[in-house]
Amino acid sequence: MGKPVLICGESGSGKSRSIKNLDPKSTFIINVNRKDLPFKGWKLKYTKFTKENKNGNMVLSDDPEKIIKTIQYIDSQRPEVNVGIIDDAQYIMANEFMRRSKEKSFEKFTEIGEHYWKIIWECTLSRENMIWFFLSHVETNDKGISKAKTIGKLLDDKICIEGMFTIVLNTLIEDGKYFFETQSNGSNTSKSPEGMFEEIRIPNDLEFVKNQIIKYEMEA
Repeated sequence: MGKPVLICGESGSGKSRSIKNLDPKSTFIINVNRKDLPFKGWKLKYTKFTKENKNGNMVLSDDPEKIIKTIQYIDSQRPEVNVGIIDDAQYIMANEFMRRSKEKSFEKFTEIGEHYWKIIWECTLSRENMIWFFLSHVETNDKGISKAKTIGKLLDDKICIEGMFTIVLNTLIEDGKYFFETQSNGSNTSKSPEGMFEEIRIPNDLEFVKNQIIKYEMEA
């Protein structure tokens, strides 16, 4: 089964930049909010997938149905790809909520949550060598814990985002340097399997994270 990994952090804390060192030949980005990537030369590395450009490695979409079809396409038709990026994942929920803002029924929260759940679940159904990085903004809950941003308590009551991930990393900036935290510091939801990462603070680099995951699964 595929491995979804959640990357959490404030805007500007290094989530998208952590894509920089990944090999674009084996990486596919689902760009939810159609934003530029924050590193030099990204347009040469990541081109839009179209009917005319079947070798493209980026889709621009916040539509849950199209995202699921893209995940299925990558799984079955792009064997060279072993890393998928969904950035910024929380806008899948936020954009749908805004489009449906005039709906008075509370059922929309259940439906929005279900759509996001289906995307995560579809990633787990993909081939075993696929790693899916969900890049998400954060918010602070009533207990003072920083968590993946959603669209409010009505959705949080129905789905615990972090509960669907074995690995949750949070961004950290210290002395101008960017890191990921691999275990909770008491005020966030970071977690990772015992022994996967040697340090609580690791490089802000998804290539490094990918290699550590693969190494961990191959060790006796």
